[in-house]
Amino acid sequence: MTDPPVPPVTSLGPCTVASPVRTTRFVPDGAALRLPVEVGLGEDTDGVRAIEALLERAGARERIHFDPARSHAAIVTCGGLCPGINNVIRSLVLQLHHGYGVPRITGVRHGYAGFRPDAPAPPVPLTPRGVDGIQLIGGTVLGSSRGPVPPGLVVDWMVREGVNMLFAIGGDGTQHGAHAIAREAAARGADLAVVGIPKTVDNDIPFVWRSFGFTTALDRARDVIACAHTEALGAWNGISVVKLMGRDAGFIAAGATLASQEVNATLIPEIPFALEGEGGFLAWLERRIADRHHAVVVVAEGAGQEHFAGTRQEFDASGNRRHHDIGVLLRERIRDHFAARGIPASVRYLDPSYYIRSVPAESDDALLCDQFARAAAHAAMAGRTDVLIGQWYSVFVHVPLAAVAARDRRITPASDIWTSVLAATGQPARFGG
Repeated sequence: MTDPPVPPVTSLGPCTVASPVRTTRFVPDGAALRLPVEVGLGEDTDGVRAIEALLERAGARERIHFDPARSHAAIVTCGGLCPGINNVIRSLVLQLHHGYGVPRITGVRHGYAGFRPDAPAPPVPLTPRGVDGIQLIGGTVLGSSRGPVPPGLVVDWMVREGVNMLFAIGGDGTQHGAHAIAREAAARGADLAVVGIPKTVDNDIPFVWRSFGFTTALDRARDVIACAHTEALGAWNGISVVKLMGRDAGFIAAGATLASQEVNATLIPEIPFALEGEGGFLAWLERRIADRHHAVVVVAEGAGQEHFAGTRQEFDASGNRRHHDIGVLLRERIRDHFAARGIPASVRYLDPSYYIRSVPAESDDALLCDQFARAAAHAAMAGRTDVLIGQWYSVFVHVPLAAVAARDRRITPASDIWTSVLAATGQPARFGG
């Protein structure tokens, strides 16, 4: 199987306007970053494939496409909450207003649903004074929602309102929507820039080394794991199960495990596991309790869905599978296993999922939010469209949204983060062989 090539970045046209941005380090045209990207091969193999990508570097251009004085920007936030969304909104407003002199910035309320004629709330003007202090609170001041909206409706709204650039802050589903909007605008020949800013605590967007909010979520998850460890130590044969976010990827569970160093088993969506049998998870846990009399288990929300075979599958408004609650299942199966074996055990269950995603961004994420936002503003003003602001190591790049839609980012059994988890927990490479 061969990955599709990474297409070139789409530009709306010539850049004839001198940039008003005050900087001595404009990014020259043609500046690019060559990087290998590891792409998982799927469940039937443990390998990865390295592909070469040449990605345009992000940053302020000396000459831009849009006349700032005649520009109107719109910002929308979609999907689940994440630490730092308000930071991104604020930095976008400040960069567009103070850096470029854009006179009108509009906030679209409650995700893509805000573009509908029957929108749940009207759009709001965004000004530097209006976004003062929002970086100190969690969530999104614009509200959010899930679910697609016909791209034609969005382009109609932008044309009607005189908007020439849209900033879409969100995860995989949001960026798929942004790609559709950009294609619709291109099909109409509209001079509209669509720029995506990656938002997901799951950290699973391709070409993005670290998405904003991920570090804050790890810090909060580590706090919960510390409490879970205390609970497990406080009881004879104490077992604490902590369920963390991670619908399709286990980066939060794996990262929190490594940050904590107090976890004894980590279960993620990418690595199937057996519950029963000599090599299964429950038999391993029994041996662990016999040896150390306490255990901390971290499970990602999307792990172990194979244990719900035959149950009805449901989907959310964005088309994502609604996962069955693996945390509750583990708690009950652990209790039943130890009761059947006549082994006293005290099982605690902690689910901090919504807590870790709704807190304000900590300093490292706040800085990252500012960088993503400013890179997005520069991209749109330079006429780049149908792009996501990506990041590899410390370099910000323009990633065509078509390339993002064609790939995913997952943990593989051979990846460094997973081998580190195995070393930190001492668990087998795969429960059940």
